[in-house]
Amino acid sequence: MRMSANRGSSGFSLLELLIVVAIILIIATIAIPNLMKSRQAANETAAVATLRSINTAQVIYFSQSGGTYADINQLVESGILPSLDRSAGYTYSIELSEDKATYTAKAVPSSPSNGRYAYYSAPDSVVRYDVDEALAPPGLAGAPVR
Repeated sequence: MRMSANRGSSGFSLLELLIVVAIILIIATIAIPNLMKSRQAANETAAVATLRSINTAQVIYFSQSGGTYADINQLVESGILPSLDRSAGYTYSIELSEDKATYTAKAVPSSPSNGRYAYYSAPDSVVRYDVDEALAPPGLAGAPVR
């Protein structure tokens, strides 16, 4: 008795597998840029919200300290501001004037893939943005965030 091998159509051919892989790659090239843009938008929204929290904390500190503003460490240590989440793609800083009568709070993307804009705010509590973080504070020339 001879057993004949079934050489029929069981399994997938190499061509079918290559077509499936090509389709997956096409879908990935369409989806990945959109995911990156969504992540940037989420990081930017978090940066604006954090600057608004810093502005609120500065108002509270200003009223409690007799007319001076604080840096981030003082705001966190006083319990007015919760510790800042640096995993959101932005780095936060506060620059104080010598007499601590004014400040500039900044949110700068940690890398270009984390956000498109640098955000900043001053005692007027308007959050502004600019493409280049170095352009911001003198005169607060950036466009306000809406």
